[in-house]
Amino acid sequence: MVATSPVPFSTLIRTASQEQHTEAENSSFMSDMLGGRLGVEAYALYTEQLWFVYSALESEAARLAGDPVVGPFIRPELLRAAELERDLAHLRGADWRSTASALPATSAYAERIREVAKEWPPGYVAHHYTRYLGDLSGGQVIRSTAEKTWGFQRKGDGVRFYVFEGIGNPAAFKRDYRALLDELPADDLSKQRIVDECKRAFALNTALFEDLGRRFPMSA
Repeated sequence: MVATSPVPFSTLIRTASQEQHTEAENSSFMSDMLGGRLGVEAYALYTEQLWFVYSALESEAARLAGDPVVGPFIRPELLRAAELERDLAHLRGADWRSTASALPATSAYAERIREVAKEWPPGYVAHHYTRYLGDLSGGQVIRSTAEKTWGFQRKGDGVRFYVFEGIGNPAAFKRDYRALLDELPADDLSKQRIVDECKRAFALNTALFEDLGRRFPMSA
């Protein structure tokens, strides 16, 4: 009898959250934005909401760098908040902070990230994985669409959030990231909790898209 190999955690977390991932990708807001049916203001508001999410995510990064579970995932080349700020200055002007406001779904999303970072650091990995690997993958489709739809310079101001200048080979980086997931120093129960948190992260992202969709109801 041939022994079966355990499913790698990177595969488990991807397949277990696939339904929630697909739901987020297929939201009416994202479909309308990627379909070129929304104006640049919708993109600007989306970028603004991402700034609140990444500010929450990255404000905890330095503190968690020494954590045995989270630490290996904290990579400076991933950090996005500064790039979002540059994009927002381009989209909204130098005083963009004076008008920036988190939507209700955004506030809930950011609060959950801070909560797990403080109370259950392994849960932070779920949000880290959901955001950054998404940026390196599907996020590139958003960048390309934004450049074509609103005339941003290729990989320039307005889309710098999606440009990872410190990552020369995104495919290799993602392979290394998945290897870190596979080597995660956590027992099966903790891994299942991380999977559940990953599903929650996608649900929070979907709620954000729904909130944005109510402000730009093109598909309604």
